[in-house]
Amino acid sequence: MALTSFSFLCFFLFTAMVYYILPQRFQWMILLTASLTFYYISGGWAVLPFLLYGIFISYLGGLLLERTKEGSRKKTLFTWMFVVLTLLPLFLLKYVRFFGFPAPFGPLAPLGISFYTMSILGYVIDVSWGILPAQKNIFRHALFTSYFPQMISGPITRYSQMAEQLFSPHAFSYQQVTFGAQRILWGFFKKLVISERLALAVNLVYDQYPVYQGWYLVVATICFAFQLYTDFSGCMDIVLGVSQVFGISLPENFACPYFSRSISEYWRRWHITLGIWFKEYLFYPLQKSPLWIAFLDWSKKRLGKKRGKKLPLYTGMLVLWFSVGMWHGGSWNFIVGSGLLHWFYIVAGELLTPLWKRLTALFQVRTQVFSWHFFQGLRTFLLVNIGFVFFRAPSLKVALSMLFSMGRVQNPQILFDRSLFQLMTPQDWMIALASLLLLLFVSSLQQKIRIRETLAAQNLVFRWSLYLLLFVAVLIFGCYGGDYDAAAFIYQRF
Repeated sequence: MALTSFSFLCFFLFTAMVYYILPQRFQWMILLTASLTFYYISGGWAVLPFLLYGIFISYLGGLLLERTKEGSRKKTLFTWMFVVLTLLPLFLLKYVRFFGFPAPFGPLAPLGISFYTMSILGYVIDVSWGILPAQKNIFRHALFTSYFPQMISGPITRYSQMAEQLFSPHAFSYQQVTFGAQRILWGFFKKLVISERLALAVNLVYDQYPVYQGWYLVVATICFAFQLYTDFSGCMDIVLGVSQVFGISLPENFACPYFSRSISEYWRRWHITLGIWFKEYLFYPLQKSPLWIAFLDWSKKRLGKKRGKKLPLYTGMLVLWFSVGMWHGGSWNFIVGSGLLHWFYIVAGELLTPLWKRLTALFQVRTQVFSWHFFQGLRTFLLVNIGFVFFRAPSLKVALSMLFSMGRVQNPQILFDRSLFQLMTPQDWMIALASLLLLLFVSSLQQKIRIRETLAAQNLVFRWSLYLLLFVAVLIFGCYGGDYDAAAFIYQRF
């Protein structure tokens, strides 16, 4: 059941009505029933056992780890055992082929398994570390695991963020409901008007890349950057809006990432909850582990105190970014494009920082002005787009071939001779451009004001005119058609 489908809207509205009509003490039970129903409708009976397995293993792991003596070898053993057991379905379903083994369950891929696995794995680790108590009620734990708004594409949540919200009563709030509805509408606009339209050009070029070479690939890759962003962030807008209607706040997953001036800043703005998860549960524990401390001591003795700190740091970052790439998919195009390439960018950026400072001082470049910030933003966007070629291409070999074609085939005339109309009609290009300009305007405002609160303070006629205009734009300019797949959120496959 796709988030942009009419059936989901009916399901959501019915759930919301029951949620607020029945006594508040039943609200979490209503959400649990709705979540399991949503999961069954979206994936069928075949995928339900994987979700139930994750619920049971993490629930049992929390109970046993809480009762095991702190600092004992048994607790360490139990922690690793439940980490492995929690990750096992994800490994068998998504990564076993990467290591050369046949997939035991064929092409079966449960809805949102990469997202809810990270959440319950974080729960098990938090209990092991003594950060939070284990949940004694398995049904409440099941709600945390399967909360339906976030099942398709996250965000990745922590139990400490969600428990009080999920299990506390929520009175009906007109502001919460209207703010949630506004965000859902904005998500529909991003997904249906922008992302699905840009997909027309992207899919044509990437599916027929031997035909469309050079600047066709450049244009398609830039289009993909905005297609992916509006698809994923549009999904997040719908998810956070639906949850807000229930009075539950999910963590933000995007913060205008294409305004970033460095790759490090980009990853603080893009897929925020994924980056936080890997830093808190992989990178920081790795840096504090006895093995890494010994590595640090060894490195300092041989390279000196200052340089010796860098080698373990950059090696730990290599493990981190390899894991981020692997999370996106068990193939080298994801490992490179979403992982190792960004590790290279960040490490190279840090190593070259002294050189950049000397060059800017030598040529008297003013670095606190708009022109320099614009250059940094454009440079970051172009570097990110190189990674997107690997992300979108079917394989590492094809991605490298595409990048070679971009540099080798010189056909910039297609930007001016109407050749791009082979990819989309002039009307589609105009709608896409106008929509992206609106997105840029709204994103710029988000840096300065809280848009929904500001709109709420305006006169009734003005704000409702804007809502209706956006609603009509979605109805008229949204891409549906015979080939439209409402379920095809890009990050849903992860």
